[in-house]
Amino acid sequence: MLAQVTTWLIPLIIVGIPLWGWIRGVDVYEAFTRGAAEAFPLALRILPFMVAIFVALGIFRGGGAMDWMIRSIDPVLRTVGLPGPVVPLVLVRPLSGTASLGLLADLLRSAGPDSLAGRLGSVVQGSTDTTFYVLTLYFGSVGIRRTRYAAPVGLLGDAAGFVAAIVIVHLWFGAS
Repeated sequence: MLAQVTTWLIPLIIVGIPLWGWIRGVDVYEAFTRGAAEAFPLALRILPFMVAIFVALGIFRGGGAMDWMIRSIDPVLRTVGLPGPVVPLVLVRPLSGTASLGLLADLLRSAGPDSLAGRLGSVVQGSTDTTFYVLTLYFGSVGIRRTRYAAPVGLLGDAAGFVAAIVIVHLWFGAS
């Protein structure tokens, strides 16, 4: 039964939401195009921040700094149960969902989905958030300049997600 529900869920949502709006008398097409028009200036405002994140990450990885850093802290990583190949994902995840998804795809391709690194990377991807992207997007879109505790609390949540991912993957799957 679950397979039937999941097969039909997305098509029902795609049809159901516009149908619900139409039943309630909403001009669905107009509402959609108005929302898309409002999103375009927002996308232009956050574009410089996204370019900066991707360029900095590319320089950090391309210059070999990422590999050097992982080799330098490998003994510490081993004691806490974090495989070296997962470190780039842990570092990039708070910055960008797209970049971290690309790193996860590379990790799964190189280490395999059933490896400790693959499992841990998958759990990290699902249990943490893109803190700086969210702060940039949401706070920037409404003009909030003083974020005060938002970044530290978001990063604390990410750290809790990283630690929980390590503990849960090791408990659930062992250190294979």
